[in-house]
Amino acid sequence: MITTELSNIGLIIQNQREFFQTGKTKDVNFRIEQLKTLKQAIIEHEQSIVEALQGDLHKPELETYLTEIGVIKDIDYAIKHLKIWSKPKKAAVSFDFFSYSARIYPEPLGVVLIIGPWNYPFQLIISPLIGAIAAGNCAIIKPSEIASHTSGIIAKIVAKHFDPAYIAVVEGGVEASEKLLAEKFDHIFFTGGTAVGKIIMAAAAKYLTPVTLELGGKSPCIVDNDINLEHTVRRITWGKFINAGQTCIAPDYLLVDKKIKKDLIDGLEKCLKEFYGDNPANSPDYARIISQKHFDRLVNFLKDGKVLIGGKTQPSERYIAPTVIDNVSLEDSVMQEEIFGPILPIIEYTDIAEAIALINSKPKPLALYLFSQNKNLQKRVLQETSSGGVCINDTVMQVGVSSLPFGGVGDSGIGNYHGKASFDTFSHDKSVLKNSFWLDLKWRYAPYEGKLPLIKKLLG
Repeated sequence: MITTELSNIGLIIQNQREFFQTGKTKDVNFRIEQLKTLKQAIIEHEQSIVEALQGDLHKPELETYLTEIGVIKDIDYAIKHLKIWSKPKKAAVSFDFFSYSARIYPEPLGVVLIIGPWNYPFQLIISPLIGAIAAGNCAIIKPSEIASHTSGIIAKIVAKHFDPAYIAVVEGGVEASEKLLAEKFDHIFFTGGTAVGKIIMAAAAKYLTPVTLELGGKSPCIVDNDINLEHTVRRITWGKFINAGQTCIAPDYLLVDKKIKKDLIDGLEKCLKEFYGDNPANSPDYARIISQKHFDRLVNFLKDGKVLIGGKTQPSERYIAPTVIDNVSLEDSVMQEEIFGPILPIIEYTDIAEAIALINSKPKPLALYLFSQNKNLQKRVLQETSSGGVCINDTVMQVGVSSLPFGGVGDSGIGNYHGKASFDTFSHDKSVLKNSFWLDLKWRYAPYEGKLPLIKKLLG
């Protein structure tokens, strides 16, 4: 396996800049071939990817295909649309510019840095890489060292199938990130927590480097009483406890109409047994916490409120049972930061205004979920709250729709990606205005005497 030495980072970036200057990546056919190569590389290493994610997160094979290897459908989407995306677009000009034509040319940024997280350590590296390739950039990838098995397989795949002057992997921990952030890039794409996001942005400011920050936050899930209860509990249970809750858009806490609270809790308990059996620790379909540090942080949350369902832990396996808690205070630690684990607090409300006020009292979340068949209520929640995205009557599935830009707002992130949005994120829209020689009106040239009335008329 080839791994980039930290001392070689400057040289790798220099080589990538030289490769970019050849103009090879600007060729749309070249980009399409590289995307096809990436897809074939993933298919070729499917079993190794499955094993790596099993080693890092005890991730069930189906979840790996659904949420990690399934990224190949984004490659197909990019290949299908790339020639259209990359074409110059005609822009309208007003009548006073009648001799001009205007176009917008998308052009690649250059050498970009992609820093990935540990929770979906394969998909959340490959997905932005698709956009970087499609837009015609060179890329340096920094996988999460916490998901070490997956980091290793990513490094192996990239080294085998791509020239490091085009795409390179830098493995390592904090030191690797610091060395990378000390260099100048044309764009930095980071997925992770808010605290590290601030460090990324501060480092980027030194070079005025644009950033995309895919962060997170406490994504609320409102449950109205006008619902299909069976479908609701199944969709919440899946969205919350897939990957043992370690999902940036997992429902972080429930805001439940008091009238339906008991039925909802009963439904969640029944659904958890259906999904994972009487003892989820024995289920082959339930993941584990990534590290001891995160396990300890989550166990501390179990001290808050009252455990209604679950609550069991096995430190040796970093196992925390799917857990539902009640009687939490907004001041409790579990409600002060993103949970990012299999613990689901329930807060009841009697009026939707209470739920909306609570959501608006917190930083804007990456996702907001609403379960309700009431269209007026749907409209009200959409109008009176702000979030990176909204999913009505389901959870997490919005991330799978390539035509929907995915990203946060405020504390939950800057910028977005997926599909065309990924291409746009890694492109610069170059405005081009062209005049002809067949006419040259002299109203704008000096001397200006007598021309002011005409200028006023044109501007009026």
